[in-house]
Amino acid sequence: MKKLSLLLTTALLAILSFAQPSITQSVKGKLVDSDNNPLAGATISVKDHSISTVSSNEGLFLLSGLKSGKQSILISYVGLIAEEIKTELKPGETLNLGIIELNNNSKVLQTVEITGRKEKTYKNSISFIGSKTATALKDLPQSVSYVTKELMLDQGAIRVGDVVKNFSGVNQFTFYDDITIRGFRVQGGEGGVQLLNGLRTTTGFWKQPLTNFLERVEVIKGPSGALFGNSSPGGTINRVTKKPLAEKKQSLSFTTGSFNTLRALADFTGPFNNNQKVLYRINIGYENAQSFRDLQFNKNYVIAPSVSFIPNEKTKVNFDLVYNYSDSRLDRGQAVFGDSSIYSVPISKSLNQINDYLKETNYTITTSLSHQLTNRLSFNASYVRTCYEEDLLEHRSANTYAKDSANNTIPTLVEMQVFIRKRKRFVDNLSAFLTYEFTIAKAENKLVVGYDYGQEVQPFGGSQLQASGYRNNTNTAASTYNATTPAKFLYETVNGIKRPVPNVAHFDLTATSPYFIADMSKYFFVRRAFDPTKYYFGGWYIQDQITVGRFQALLGVRGETYRELVNYLKPTEKKTKTTALLPRAGLVYSVNRNINVYATYTQGFQPQTATVLANPNAGGPFDPLESNLIEFGAKSEWLNKHLVINTSVYQIKQRNTLYNAGSTTQPDSMRQVGEETAKGFEIEATGNILPNWNIMASYAYNDASITESPLAKEVGRQKPNAPKQQGNVWTKYVINKGQLKGIGIGIGGNFVTERFGSIVRSPGDDPKVLPAYSLLNAALYYQFEKFSVQVNINNLTNKTHWVGGYDYIRLFPGAPRNWLATVAYTF
Repeated sequence: MKKLSLLLTTALLAILSFAQPSITQSVKGKLVDSDNNPLAGATISVKDHSISTVSSNEGLFLLSGLKSGKQSILISYVGLIAEEIKTELKPGETLNLGIIELNNNSKVLQTVEITGRKEKTYKNSISFIGSKTATALKDLPQSVSYVTKELMLDQGAIRVGDVVKNFSGVNQFTFYDDITIRGFRVQGGEGGVQLLNGLRTTTGFWKQPLTNFLERVEVIKGPSGALFGNSSPGGTINRVTKKPLAEKKQSLSFTTGSFNTLRALADFTGPFNNNQKVLYRINIGYENAQSFRDLQFNKNYVIAPSVSFIPNEKTKVNFDLVYNYSDSRLDRGQAVFGDSSIYSVPISKSLNQINDYLKETNYTITTSLSHQLTNRLSFNASYVRTCYEEDLLEHRSANTYAKDSANNTIPTLVEMQVFIRKRKRFVDNLSAFLTYEFTIAKAENKLVVGYDYGQEVQPFGGSQLQASGYRNNTNTAASTYNATTPAKFLYETVNGIKRPVPNVAHFDLTATSPYFIADMSKYFFVRRAFDPTKYYFGGWYIQDQITVGRFQALLGVRGETYRELVNYLKPTEKKTKTTALLPRAGLVYSVNRNINVYATYTQGFQPQTATVLANPNAGGPFDPLESNLIEFGAKSEWLNKHLVINTSVYQIKQRNTLYNAGSTTQPDSMRQVGEETAKGFEIEATGNILPNWNIMASYAYNDASITESPLAKEVGRQKPNAPKQQGNVWTKYVINKGQLKGIGIGIGGNFVTERFGSIVRSPGDDPKVLPAYSLLNAALYYQFEKFSVQVNINNLTNKTHWVGGYDYIRLFPGAPRNWLATVAYTF
C-alpha cells in the first residue's frame, strides 16, 4: 500500500510539474544608430546559445526564453560595431536595456561601401572619396559636397544636372553631362573626373544618367591627383550606388507631370536569409518624357542589381551592375537671330528633324572586396568594367549662320550639317591597397599603400557619315563655300537674296513649322572612320593619416604614369609616356567637439592627347594640364551633430588650358593659354534643425579668370560658364503630430550671376554673355501609413533662363515652370 501511495504521489507531482508553466526570463530594448534612427533587422542573440531574434521596423526587440543568472547579449548590425552587453537576470524578470546606440564601423568598410548607408536625412557623415578609407567628413582636410538620395527624392531630382545646384561652386555648363566646378569644366566621358563608387568610369556625355539607383552624389573639390591620378583641377564627381541593407524594404513610386512625363521606379532590398550573410538590392527605373524643347524626348530603362556577401565580420564582397538604355534625340541647343538678342527666338525651338535619334547603352559591372587580415591590417580591392555604345542620327548646326553669294551671313538662317555615327568604348579600372593601423609614441597612424590601373579602349567599328557645306557647280559634291571662286558653286535666289545651295537645307529660325522627315538620300556624305584608340595608366600611392591629440595630418604622394598608343593597331603604332609625381598634405585641428579647422595643399595633372580630347580636329600636340590647390576651411557640427556647417577659402591655379581657336575653317581647333586662377569662398549648411525640419543651403563666390594668355584681351576675363556668385537653399518641414500629421512643405531656390559663353567667332571677339537668373521651387508632401504623395513645382515664377552656352548658336535654356506628382508605397 505504501509503495502504491508513493507511486501515485510521484506521478501526481510529475503531472503537476508538466502542467505548471516554466519560469523564463527576457530582455527588451530599442536599437538606434548614431543619428538616433531606429535600426530594423538587427540581430540580438545570447552568446554561446542558439536563441536569437531581430529588431522591428521601430528598432524594438524582445528576446525571450533566457535562463536566469549571468548572460551575455550580443547585438549586431551589418556595417555597425557589434555590442556585447553582460547582465544578470532574475527568475521571471523582463529586463529593459533601454536605448542602445550602435556606431559606424569604419574599420570594416574600407574602399567602397559594401552595404547601404544607414542615415536617412540630408546629412551624410562618412565618405570614402577623400581618403580611400572610411573617414568622417569633418576629419578630412578638403572640401567635399554631397547630396543624398533623401534630398534628391524631396526635390524630385532625377538627373545629376538637377542635383548640382545644391553644391556650392558647382553649376551646369550645358544640359549635357557637363558641369563646372569652381570654374573648371568637368565632362562625362573624361577620364579621372567621373567616378562610380570611387572608380573611374565613363558616361555618354550627351545625356545625363538617371539618379534613381544612387545613394548620393558627391564632389571632392580641387585636384585629387594624389588619390586618383589625372583629375580635374575644379573637382572630381563620385556617384555612389545604393547598396543592400540588412533589413527588408521595398518601395514603388509612380510620377507624372509636365511635358508628358511618366516615371515608374522600384527599389527592393533585404537579406536572402536570417543570418544576413547574403544581402540583395535591386533598383528598376522606367522613364518616358517629352520636353519643353521641340522634338525632344527621353525614354530610359535602368536596372541596377547589387549583392553583398558577408561570410564573417572580416570579409565583405559586393557585386554591382548598372544597366542603362536610353532612346532620345540629341539636342544641340538653341540658336537666336544673328548673334543679336538672346530673347529673339523662343527657347523651345530646337534644330532637329523628325527622323533624328540617339540611342545609348551604358553598363558598369563592379566587384569589391574588403578583408581584415589582422586587427591592424586589411586588404581592399575593387574592379569596374564600363561599356558605352552610341547610335546617332542628327541634324545640327554647323556652328555658323548661312552665307549669301558675297559671303555675308544671313542672321535668320542657320547653316546645318548631318551626322550619322556609331561607336563604342570600354573602360577598366582596378584599385587595390593595404591599410595598416599602428601607434608610434602617441601618434595613431592609418597607413594606406596601393596601386591603381586603368585603361580606355575604343575598338574597331566606330564610323561616321557627315553631310555639310555647299553644292558644287555640277551638283555632285559639297564643300566649304569660298566667295573668291564663285563659279565652283550652285546658287539659288530666295526672298531676293542670292546664296549658294547648301548640301543640307538651312534652318529657318523664323519658320512657324520648320520640322519634317528629312530625305537622307538627298545629301552628299563624307565617310570618316574612328580609328581604334587606347590609353592606360598606372599609379602607386602612399598615404598616412596621423592623429596626435587634437591634430590630424593627412600626408600622401602618388607616382602616375600615363601611356597612349598612337596609331593603335597600325604598323606605325608607337607609345607615348607622361609621368607625374603628385603630393598631398593636409592638417586638421579640433578646436572643440563641434569645430574642426583645416588646411590643405594638393596637385593635379591631366594629359591632353587626341585620345583624351576625343577630337582629332582639336590640333596639338598639347602639354598636359598642371594644377594645384591651397585651401583653408572649417567644419562644424551643431544640434547634437544633426546640422553641419562647412566653410572654405581656396586658390586653384592651372596651366596649359585649351580654348577654342575661333577658326572659321576648322571650328573644332583648340589653342593653349598660359594660366588660369580661381579664388573663392564657399559655405554650406546641411542637416536637421529639428527631427522633422531638414535644410540644405549653400553660397559661393568664385573669381575664376585667365591670368596669362598670348591674347592680352583675355587676361582678367572670367572663365566660361563660371558665375562669380551663386547660391541655393532648400528646406522641408513635416508636421509630426495632431490632425495634420504627415503633411509637409518644401520650398527653395537658387541663383546664378551672369556668365560668359565658351566660343568666339574669331580670337579677338568677346564671348557672349549669359544673363543672371533666380529660380523659386516648392513642394507639398503627405504621408499616411505606407503611402506618400508628393507634388513638386519648379520655376514657380516661370523665369526664362539659360543654364549654359557656347555662343548664341548653341545656347542651353532651362525649363519653364513645370510640375511633377509622385505617389509612392513602401512595404
